[in-house]
Parts: sequence; structure tokens; C-alpha cells
Amino acid sequence: MSNSTRLSLLAVSGEGFVKYMDFELMGMTADRNRVRSDGGIDARDPPPMDVIDEETLKPETLAQNAPRLETVIQLLNHPALARVYVYVCYWGPVAPPEIMEALDLSKSTTYEYVDRLVDLGLVDRDDSTRPQQLTADPIIIVEQYVPIVITPTVLHALALQEVDEDVEYFMDHYGLGKLIAALRGAGLHFAGRTTQRMVATDIDVRETEAMMIIYALKPALAVGREHDPYFEYLFPDAHDEMDLPSLDEVAGAPSNSSDADR
Repeated sequence: MSNSTRLSLLAVSGEGFVKYMDFELMGMTADRNRVRSDGGIDARDPPPMDVIDEETLKPETLAQNAPRLETVIQLLNHPALARVYVYVCYWGPVAPPEIMEALDLSKSTTYEYVDRLVDLGLVDRDDSTRPQQLTADPIIIVEQYVPIVITPTVLHALALQEVDEDVEYFMDHYGLGKLIAALRGAGLHFAGRTTQRMVATDIDVRETEAMMIIYALKPALAVGREHDPYFEYLFPDAHDEMDLPSLDEVAGAPSNSSDADR
């Protein structure tokens, strides 16, 4: 599987089911006018009832989508797992010993996470070489009726709570939805489109908390801009305007695969 030859689109459809699509074949584009500065955390009207029909509610349809839904849940509920996925996605092909060293994981933990990611279909393992080589395609998760987008950049932001106390604090107090909103706000801030006070108002947190999370998420934005092919889906209006450091200037985020707590 190659990042340059195949783009996997993991979409949470308006019917509420998770399905894999080939991005190039489907020719899908994001409705970028619906991405809001608050990241989509405010309540929205439910999707129209006509998107629900007997076909989409068949038990066999639900069963077919169950493993894919589990894939999403596993990544969002296990930031340590998401951290390994993002490393392989951004820096693959890599070998397990590289992951161990870069992310400071034990051998047993590394192989446990790699096995889980392989079982989930998120990581490809080439056993024809020694050491084995791991690669991962980037994924994008899109909800049709609520303007929330999840890409490797979002998963990286989520995974930062494993190594950054400010992100851990924010997640503990506000959860994933507001973290995505904060990431969106941080990007707009570094693009000069909003202030820290405006971000705080948009996502309904204290100004000191907004300042804290904006700068804590800077590494995820800097690395994502370089390595996340779906970065523009998060920032269709500002992806090329952000004043972010180069990877060489981001602590723990060199421009090669020697390290990455990016």
C-alpha cells in the first residue's frame, strides 16, 4: 500500500454508517463552506429522515459496517495507539525498532500496538524483509451533516496527550470534540485570521486555556502541513497562510524519521 498511489477515504456517511470508498474513483469533494471556526461543536439540526431507509437499517448492513466502526473507535479512544499509527503514516516505511526508539516504547508495547493496527487494517506489515517494514495510508473521516473532519493531523493532536500535559488537561476537561475545535482555531490563529480571545469565545473556554492549547497544538499543525495529504480539508481557507515553524524548528519533530513526537 502506498501513500502516493492510493488514497483511502474513511467516511462516516449521513446514514450513520462507516464505509470505505476510493477517493479518486468516487471523485468526492468536501463541502468546505460548512467548516466553522468553532470546529462544529455547536448543536446542529439532525439529518433529514429521508437519508434513513430500510436498506441502510438492514441487520446485515449494520453487521458489515461494525468492524469499520470499531476501527474508528479504537483510534479515537486509544491515543497511544493513534500515536503509533500517525508515526507509521507520516514516516513509513519504518521498522518496529524505529518506533520503539522514536516514541520511547518498550518492545512488547510496540509489537502489541503494531499487531492491533495491522488487525484493524490501518497498518500494512511487510514480512519479506528483516526487520519487517510497516506502512500506513492516511485516512480521512467525514461526517456529512456535522462539519467535523478527522485526518492524521487530528489524530496527532489527540495523541499528543500522551506526552504533553497541556493537551492532556484539555482532553480531560473538554474532550475530543473541543480538541478538534481548538485545532481548527489554532490553525486560524497562526494564519492571522483570529486572536486567542476569539478562539476562546468560539470554543467556549477561558482565554488562558485557549492560549495554552493553541501553542500546545502547534507541532501537530507544523507536521500535518508537511505530511498530512488531507490537511487542506481541515483548513480549506487557511492551509497556505499559517505562520508555522519548519520541522527542524519544532522540538521533537525533525524532518526525517529519526524521531517524532510531533
